[in-house]
Amino acid sequence: MGCVFSLPEDRRDAAERTATSTRETSFVEKMKKTGKNIIVFYGSQTGTAEEFANRLSKDAQRYGMKGMAADPEEYDMAELSRLSEIENSLAIFCMATYGEGDPTDNAQDFYDWLQENGEEDLSGVNFTVFGLGNKTYEHYNAMGAYVDKRLEELGAKRIFDLGMGDDDANLEDDFVSWREQFWPAVCEHFGVEALGDDSSIRQYELKEHTDLNMNKVYSGEIGRIKSFENQKPPFDAKNPFLATVTVNRKLNKAGGRHLMHLELDITGSKIRYESGDHVAVFPTNDTALVIKLGQILGVDLDSVISLNNLDEESNKKHPFPCPTSYRTALTHYLDITHPPRTNVLYELAQYASDPKDQENMRKMASSSPEGKALYQSWVLDACRNILAILEDLPSLRPPIDHLCELLPRLQARYYSIASSSKIHPNSIHICAVVVEYETKTGRVHNGVATTWLKNKTVVDNGHKSTVPMFIRKSQFRLPFKATNPVIMVGPGTGIAPFVGFIQERGWLKEQGKEVGETVMFFGCRHENEDFIYQEELEEAKKKEALTGLHVAFSRDQEEKVYVQHLLRNHKEDIWRLVHSQNAHIYICGDAKNMAKDVQTAFYEIAEELGGLTRTQATDYIKKLMTKGRYSQDVWS
Repeated sequence: MGCVFSLPEDRRDAAERTATSTRETSFVEKMKKTGKNIIVFYGSQTGTAEEFANRLSKDAQRYGMKGMAADPEEYDMAELSRLSEIENSLAIFCMATYGEGDPTDNAQDFYDWLQENGEEDLSGVNFTVFGLGNKTYEHYNAMGAYVDKRLEELGAKRIFDLGMGDDDANLEDDFVSWREQFWPAVCEHFGVEALGDDSSIRQYELKEHTDLNMNKVYSGEIGRIKSFENQKPPFDAKNPFLATVTVNRKLNKAGGRHLMHLELDITGSKIRYESGDHVAVFPTNDTALVIKLGQILGVDLDSVISLNNLDEESNKKHPFPCPTSYRTALTHYLDITHPPRTNVLYELAQYASDPKDQENMRKMASSSPEGKALYQSWVLDACRNILAILEDLPSLRPPIDHLCELLPRLQARYYSIASSSKIHPNSIHICAVVVEYETKTGRVHNGVATTWLKNKTVVDNGHKSTVPMFIRKSQFRLPFKATNPVIMVGPGTGIAPFVGFIQERGWLKEQGKEVGETVMFFGCRHENEDFIYQEELEEAKKKEALTGLHVAFSRDQEEKVYVQHLLRNHKEDIWRLVHSQNAHIYICGDAKNMAKDVQTAFYEIAEELGGLTRTQATDYIKKLMTKGRYSQDVWS
């Protein structure tokens, strides 16, 4: 997809983010003040861990306890040792792993604190951890496992086993199964019983505004109100820059897919980037979907509303920037295209007038094998989003405010930057493929961000198209020494960061620097269809910015040929560069198959030409990873 996970969350308006001096940084004091005994910390990059944390803190009420979800970035985590001052207290950690086994951005400080404070005494602290990961990646659930192990080392007491969710299989299923066993263990540990109250618990209350000044109403801004009209640096996840689209062209010459190259103008923004960084964009949902949702629920989408947290002490005053209209919320702030999680079905079930529909929705949210199977087939496999569910269950007509409370936030989407700031200091290039496929119910699913980007024509009705964006720094970097050779493997849109790398190596050469060999392994389906950036690559080869260009056209012959086959064909050269010349290896693209197959090819080359056993070869490549000489920018 060219998309490196969909990212960050919990972007609140500036008014809510009171100055740190007045904000309570002691979660222990806050818990005492509000009578809470369970705190659920989340390390979340795409919003899922935060969602799970909210669900767990809500669960606590069903057991006569009180919970709160907390962002570790907002509190002083050194307070953890004081948690034992609160009777029957428990800290739950929902920790996602990001990138190459890294903590999420909001858990970085907590991770550093855990590593640096070996003397900390956490005895008397009860904890449990649920990790969110993806088995496709090398460092599966590294962050969850680390927090679990480290808290125990510091003396804390684990009251329930580490849960591991796998997003490559069924993360929701893993979470529901873990949670189903977790709460009975908590009850046993604290000697409490479930209240048997399974009714829906609202977290927010609806306030309808009739005579509000429209200058006080959010219209899609991520942070500060009117921040899109009155832009002020620095620009980041909570204050994105509106970049003008200066180029939007189709890259492929033929074939059924749409591969595109966009250029975003960042002049005057003070934004800096390096080759290998990611650009995050905030997309909006398809207007047609929003209108259909309004029609099916019979609401005036332009009603201006606020959803206010019933817990007045909570840091999170609203689920999304408020006041706003339903239309804005469903267009800019809420995810209406992903299949809803089971808790959404569970909470909405009460609004189905047909008892059979109610029963099925509750069954899908249960942990029974047939319920799980029904959710898997009817929701996940069929790719039913909330609109499809409402269309296929005519008896289900929930109030729109409750639906808006339950839907997750629409996340930023991340792309590997396809340019070098040495040549394009005021422009950021994106390379992506439009996601579009037919689901099992015969509906067409269009990827939110790629469809939105495709429609960002340079001039739209006389107006310039703009994209709200910011930069996320990456570890995917060219070698510090230009003389180190570089081996790049990036089929399809995985070529994106390498377009920037090649530009940069060419620029260094023009500056009279000595530059090591620069070798590219690219792959696509057909030479005359989707050999993207062909002209640029051939030009770079001519200028010797690229010393080797090897392209696999997988479908141009009987047997399929992929990048890993080309690596084996050039094994002597590769081994010479890696083993004798300190080459850096870079892989970008699909994590599930390509990255694994490429890694296996490198193992085989090390075995054959280095005379190593498979175990030694694996260790050899792992050492390269540790030294930063084997880097991956992959997505699943």
